[in-house]
Parts: sequence; C-alpha cells; structure tokens
Amino acid sequence: MITRQTLLEGWHFMRWLRLGIGIAIAYQAIRMNDAISGVIAFVVLLQAVLNIGCCGVNGCATPISKSQDSSTQDIEFEEVTVPKA
Repeated sequence: MITRQTLLEGWHFMRWLRLGIGIAIAYQAIRMNDAISGVIAFVVLLQAVLNIGCCGVNGCATPISKSQDSSTQDIEFEEVTVPKA
C-alpha cells in the first residue's frame, strides 16, 4: 500500500535523478509523439515517485551482518621440509 510517508519522505540523490530522467524522457515522448518512450517515461517516473528500483525497495542492498563474534583463535603452523636427494 502506498503511504503518504513513502511519497513525501526519503528523497535521496537517486530518487531525484530518476525523476529528472523520467521527466526528460516524457518530454521527448510528447514532443516526438512516441508511445514506447512514453511507457519508459511512465516506468521511470513511477520508480521515482514510489521509491522503488529494478529490484524493489532495498532489494539490491546487502544484508547487515548481525554477528558480533570477535573471538580469535591461535593458529598452529607446521614447518614442512623437503628431503634432500
């Protein structure tokens, strides 16, 4: 469901960039009377307004590791020698 908070908050650089590109493509679509460009403009503008990308909201983000294990273990090394012929 689209909320008012989704539409009005969280306007970061990529969201403004999508909006600008969508407006530019829409302008060209109207000027050239091109339906395919109009569909592309609609999709890009929809991504900007709803704050979604190609993978959905934060779909491409890497998960934050919750592991706080800071224990270290001692490593034992074994020396390997080559027998002389």
